[in-house]
Amino acid sequence: MHFTFYKDQYKRSLRLAAPVMLAQMGVVLVQLFDNAMVGKLGALPLAAVSFGGTVFFMVFIFVMGFTLALTPLVGEQYARQKYPKVAAYFQNSLFLFPLIGIISCLLQFALLFVMYHLGQPVEVVEMSIPYYKYLVWSIIPYMIFGSFKQFLEGVGNTTANMVIILVSNMLNILFNWLLIYGNWGFPRMEAAGAGLATLISRICMPVFAILFFICNKKYKEFFYYFRRDYFRWKYIRSLLSVGLPISSQMVMEGAAFALTTIMMGWIGTIEIAGNQIALTISNFAFMIVVGLSAATTIRISHEYGMKNFYQLKRAAYASFHLTFIWNTFTALMFIIFREQITGIFTDDPEVIKIASYLLLFVAAFQFSDGLQSIAVGILRGIQDVKRIMLIAFFSYIVINIPVGYLCAFVLGWGPGGLWIGFIFGLTIAAVLLILRFRKQYNVLKLKAEN
Repeated sequence: MHFTFYKDQYKRSLRLAAPVMLAQMGVVLVQLFDNAMVGKLGALPLAAVSFGGTVFFMVFIFVMGFTLALTPLVGEQYARQKYPKVAAYFQNSLFLFPLIGIISCLLQFALLFVMYHLGQPVEVVEMSIPYYKYLVWSIIPYMIFGSFKQFLEGVGNTTANMVIILVSNMLNILFNWLLIYGNWGFPRMEAAGAGLATLISRICMPVFAILFFICNKKYKEFFYYFRRDYFRWKYIRSLLSVGLPISSQMVMEGAAFALTTIMMGWIGTIEIAGNQIALTISNFAFMIVVGLSAATTIRISHEYGMKNFYQLKRAAYASFHLTFIWNTFTALMFIIFREQITGIFTDDPEVIKIASYLLLFVAAFQFSDGLQSIAVGILRGIQDVKRIMLIAFFSYIVINIPVGYLCAFVLGWGPGGLWIGFIFGLTIAAVLLILRFRKQYNVLKLKAEN
């Protein structure tokens, strides 16, 4: 437990995590700019972007989860130096992921008529639809990029993804400025302009990834392993068997946040806007944990592939330590500087008041949210993903959402009551996931010794 004992583990994890952190923070930074730019137009456009993004996110997070299956599968085979098998997974993902993206687009366009029946103000729904449609089209290029992104993470390269994502995000911010306000002769599209900017940036992502592979000999060689007979059901089945539980876990956790946003709309437009700001700030801080979780999955998958369970445990605990330190810092910042932080996004005193109040609840679940994310990353690394789906269902669907509804509407605690559900759900998830890891580690260790 001493620092010197884990010093090397901290360095190795942070070396992998840092590019992912920067890339993910860049993604959320775009959301910050979206909200800040749209927020200057008023509470209604901000509420529209919040609602449209929430409906989109509920399906998108499920689809995105499938791509995460590639990292542990590639990581295990890469550690064993079975490069043809690595290429086979990569090759099949390039077929499967865009296909899932197309199916998702059709499903999300079918959801358009549902948006008027979710209890939101009509003017919010009408303004959100053009923004929502652009986001839906962006799924297909994102899923193509997902194959390249998760492959690179599986072989331990997180820097290339960082560069691609950050450059694409810079383009997103530029087109936000051009299309939201109509600068430099571009049409003034307001909220819809933020959606079109996202679509343009996501089209650029797979283009940049393909160019990187073509120009880099080390990764271009994996294309030479591609074979027609590698298109096999066994590879597709592995991607689906790992990806479906990951997606299910992500969508259930995401549903807790999405349904909370929808229920916030039952209270009022000001509450939607305040909730969106608090959620965006929370997501920005959480991206550090996302980076650590992704790095943990990579490291665990490599140690798992080499059956080095002693190093696997050390890597896991090092990630827990780093996350705990970061979440202590963020919790304090959210408590002390909550009004100053929320004031960055809007000048509306009522919105600032609600958002600052909700940040206190964000601070309260920082530790459990961080620990559960790392535990998920560990279990993904050893491909023990079915149980995390069940834990997510219990924690977020059975506990989180009902508790939030009870506190907000039955007990009458309002916006803060909805966020109390997160404290319960995330804490239960953290405890159950950590217990699952400890149990699975003992099973793996026992098998290795025998």
